[in-house]
Amino acid sequence: MRARHHFHIDYLGHSVSATVQTGHTLVVEVLVDGKETGHATTRDDRPVTVPIELPTDPPTPVTVRATPGPGEPRCLLLAEADGETHVMAPRTY
Repeated sequence: MRARHHFHIDYLGHSVSATVQTGHTLVVEVLVDGKETGHATTRDDRPVTVPIELPTDPPTPVTVRATPGPGEPRCLLLAEADGETHVMAPRTY
């Protein structure tokens, strides 16, 4: 059964959103400031990482990591610049 889960965080003045679609194939879409900047799929139940860049000067590389389960999916923003891990809050739509 397919389900869509939404996550969001504001980081360095930019809006980062992720949609995780579960089912036979895990699909992760990442938007920065409302524009799609990353996409990944897998058939496994393993975490998926999507490398993206934030439009700063110079661009800031970050990674969104989606974990499909067990239970509800989770998303993290991994900031390479400061080495920090930020939890992306779930959103209901």
